[in-house]
Amino acid sequence: MCRFLAYLGEAIFLDDLVCAPQRSLVKQSLRAEEAKAVTHGDGFGIGWYGEREAPGVYREVMPAWSDENLLGLCASVRSRLFFAHVRAATGTAIARQNCHPFRYGRWLFMHNGQIGGYGQLRRALEARLPDHLYAERRGATDSELLFLLIVNRLEIGDTVAEAVAQVLRETRAMMQVLQITQPLRFAAALADGERLYAVRYSSDKRAPSLYLHRHAQQGLVVASEPLEDEHSGWEPIAPGTLMRLDAGGCSSEPLMQ
Repeated sequence: MCRFLAYLGEAIFLDDLVCAPQRSLVKQSLRAEEAKAVTHGDGFGIGWYGEREAPGVYREVMPAWSDENLLGLCASVRSRLFFAHVRAATGTAIARQNCHPFRYGRWLFMHNGQIGGYGQLRRALEARLPDHLYAERRGATDSELLFLLIVNRLEIGDTVAEAVAQVLRETRAMMQVLQITQPLRFAAALADGERLYAVRYSSDKRAPSLYLHRHAQQGLVVASEPLEDEHSGWEPIAPGTLMRLDAGGCSSEPLMQ
């Protein structure tokens, strides 16, 4: 499983959240408190929106705690909307193309979770991608595949909530046909440069952890774990929920009606 954080608000330096806090994401990469895997050393990535429409992305296979380039970038890059992710691989290779976040056009996406029985489903799920999105697939993870399936729904006119819900429904239906009993777990963040969406879902009762927090007076943070020892102000996002964060604040809705 993985750990991640996303921020939306006034522009801040990435290291304010990625590196500096008591339980920063870099520190969680070495020792996480609320994850099945304690160590998340199978790569990392950051993504941020700047002056261009498309976000910048930096991903690497080294552990986050040992990459000086990550520390240097986070100390130099200032953004009003950014992602950071540390990876614990679950069955796919440790490779740069399998590190999060994933980018397509103006969209950024990162994920913590798994598709149960992914090896049995992979070809059938990939067949649902139109040619232009299949050609964008760089890695082998279920996370990237779910992202491209969601993008496909967005391109045909679905809202983010509709797109995510439909992809999860279709995936679960395929799992049931194949009698896969392992769960579908999905904690994710998706952004378009203006809005940030956070989702917490599981087909069983063990949805990956996900929290919402107000960072000082500057903005909102979504994270797999609180970034301080003191958990005050870190509100768990309810399972089965999609959160929408924008300049006006945040709102939530059930993921599946």
